[in-house]
Amino acid sequence: MMNMPQNKLIGIRIKEAREAVGISQKALADAVGFESATAISLIEAGERKVRVEDLEKMAKALERDIKYFIGQEDRPIDVRVAVRATKDLSEKDKNAILRFIELAKKKKHGGS
Repeated sequence: MMNMPQNKLIGIRIKEAREAVGISQKALADAVGFESATAISLIEAGERKVRVEDLEKMAKALERDIKYFIGQEDRPIDVRVAVRATKDLSEKDKNAILRFIELAKKKKHGGS
């Protein structure tokens, strides 16, 4: 995707996000203030550029950060690295946080 033209990437991301939230091109067009779904169709196909103001409206309607659409979404934070890098916590507090994370993971995966 890195060598792809920017409007093509944005279009693909808009379509993916729109489908993920389950709204139609018409509903997204209405949320942005376009007169018809054709504009969304052309944007998703990479055949029409999208203005920043319109992309901001789409991001809100699609419940995404605008960075997602331009391929600069934030990477998830590695909690363990973040905890170890925190200088203001005692080792005891850091270990307690890591134990809590392990407990949460076990709970999520059906452990006790």
